[in-house]
Amino acid sequence: MSILIFVEHSDGKIKKASLEALSYGAALASKLGLDADALVIGKTEAPLTELGGYGVKKVFHVGPTETSSTDTKIISNLITKVVEQINADVLVLSNTLTAKGVAPRVSVRLKAGLVSGAVSLPEINNGFTVRKNVFSGKAFSDINILTAKKIITVNQNAFEIAKTAGTAEVVTLNLEIPTSTIEVLAVNKTAGDVLLSEAERVISGGRGLKGPENWGLVEELAKLTGAATACSRAVADAHWRPHHEHVGQTGLAIAPNLYFAIGISGAIQHLAGVNRSKTIVVINKDPEAPFFKAADYGIVGDAFEVMPKIIAAVKALGAN
Repeated sequence: MSILIFVEHSDGKIKKASLEALSYGAALASKLGLDADALVIGKTEAPLTELGGYGVKKVFHVGPTETSSTDTKIISNLITKVVEQINADVLVLSNTLTAKGVAPRVSVRLKAGLVSGAVSLPEINNGFTVRKNVFSGKAFSDINILTAKKIITVNQNAFEIAKTAGTAEVVTLNLEIPTSTIEVLAVNKTAGDVLLSEAERVISGGRGLKGPENWGLVEELAKLTGAATACSRAVADAHWRPHHEHVGQTGLAIAPNLYFAIGISGAIQHLAGVNRSKTIVVINKDPEAPFFKAADYGIVGDAFEVMPKIIAAVKALGAN
């Protein structure tokens, strides 16, 4: 009996969100007095033994398979088989787009209770109660899972990565991989040095920047701070920026350590996608902008006057 953590990777590199899930699963295993194991589907660059540094005893490896990152039906099928084979008690995944397609399917197959978007370790003194965000992050809900097998998806940036010097045993599983019903015609990857969904820092702009020709302010600060760039829906709809940079309720939900909003009013739909950020900084010339109520730090001023000063200060800090 054990905890099984599903590990996602992209271009052979383990995703940061999965490292958080590994740390979460290992901490949960310690709390329950069980072993923590990992499951990797497909080929990765780094040796899988290194995942032992995040608290897992074994890494079960299936693959390689070209459909492993695109067909959630196949991923669900393989995860279910491994959970049943090793008799895992709890399945842990990061709350990514892939997991949102996988976890419900595995839940049905295993007749397992599912809580998506967990923000802390379960309370086990009186049952198995998992806390998650509800109402777009405005409240918490404590859910008690009553089934024998349990599935948890962990919100990104909700649990710190814990790294040690341990190593893991790698066990290769020869499982029959179903034929995919998905035909991949092309893969168009987003541009940029930092992946928005996993960025520690995000610099975001809104209509207050007045046009795409002024986006250099966002891009320069992002480059100086090692941040990803993002935008509001209005900016994406106006085709100032690509839609994959749109964050908010109808775009990408993110949870960076720093979210820096420039010229964004902070409508409820936008806040729903960024309110899990650890620190929010807002620049807006309207002192009544709703975003100031959610901000940790706010600057009332014209972005075209404030941003050059911030950029100059960051450059000076870097030089020192």
